[in-house]
Amino acid sequence: MKLRVFQYLAALPVMAGLVICARFNFLVFHSLAEVFSVVIACGVFMFAWNTRKLTENDFFLFLGIAFLFVGSLDLLHALSYKGMGVFVGFGANLPTQLWIVARYLQAVSFLIAPLFLTRRLNFRVAFVGYFIIWASALYAVFSGAFPDCFVEGVGLTPFKKISEYLISGVLVSAYLLLYKNRLKLDFNTYRLVVFSIILTIVSEVAFTFYVSVYGLSNLVGHLFKIVAFYLIYHAIIAIGLRRPYECLQLREEELKKINKKLASEIDFRKKLEMDKENVILQLKNALSEVRTLRDILPICSFCKKIRDDDGCWDQLEVYITNHSDTDFSHGICPDCLEEHYPKELEEMKNIKKG
Repeated sequence: MKLRVFQYLAALPVMAGLVICARFNFLVFHSLAEVFSVVIACGVFMFAWNTRKLTENDFFLFLGIAFLFVGSLDLLHALSYKGMGVFVGFGANLPTQLWIVARYLQAVSFLIAPLFLTRRLNFRVAFVGYFIIWASALYAVFSGAFPDCFVEGVGLTPFKKISEYLISGVLVSAYLLLYKNRLKLDFNTYRLVVFSIILTIVSEVAFTFYVSVYGLSNLVGHLFKIVAFYLIYHAIIAIGLRRPYECLQLREEELKKINKKLASEIDFRKKLEMDKENVILQLKNALSEVRTLRDILPICSFCKKIRDDDGCWDQLEVYITNHSDTDFSHGICPDCLEEHYPKELEEMKNIKKG
């Protein structure tokens, strides 16, 4: 947020410098303004073209192709401006005609672009289509077939003024169509593109009032155009370049959380597996003990010792202890007590009677 405010504040002295430049040399101001728009247009195309396989839709690709041709028309407009001396003998009418052609192309492109938020673009067809329109428009302008837009000593022609209002109407329609599809765009990108369209409309209205190509309305119109193109730059290039890295960073953080969760899950699973193996081992041992005790045991008929698997003869309690977890406590049963200790048994009975 602070960086964005700083960028906007830094733009103020730049705009002030351009206004001062226009007061001393309007031709330099105009050249700087148009070169700025041409550089941005080329940058938009380069970004859109090189990221066409990474984007979810072809909205920016279509705008990028359109801005390439719009930028070339703006370059010709700047070179043909009165006082540049590049196109000798054409006067102020030629740059005004090229301006109108570029703005028509830009406005119609903004109107069509939202369609490619939901459908794919055949960029070869788009290139060919724009080239045909671009070449036909240039032929019409330089051959004299295109209507006059500016007359020396008179000012703007009705065709030029009507065209500016028509272009503004097309831009309003473009905004409405973009608003209808706003959820298919990142909010910041959508907002900046909308502001760019609005400022372009204001710029077009300003260009309906000037009488001199060096007049105040022309200055104001170009200033609004600079801001409008900057917003397109900010929307398509700045956000478009930063957002993938921001998404990657968010995904990296999500992956770290997922990996941490998976590591904990793996440790928990390993612990469960170890517990499971211990239980299985205990069950196997218990089953082995049960099977051992269920088998027919070889017992000596006299001493009652039991022969184990190794052929050794063990006392009954020793054998059972070795083959199970059973503990023993020794005592004497009533029959054995009567047989082995008759006197003690008789005394115990007398004590109980007495």
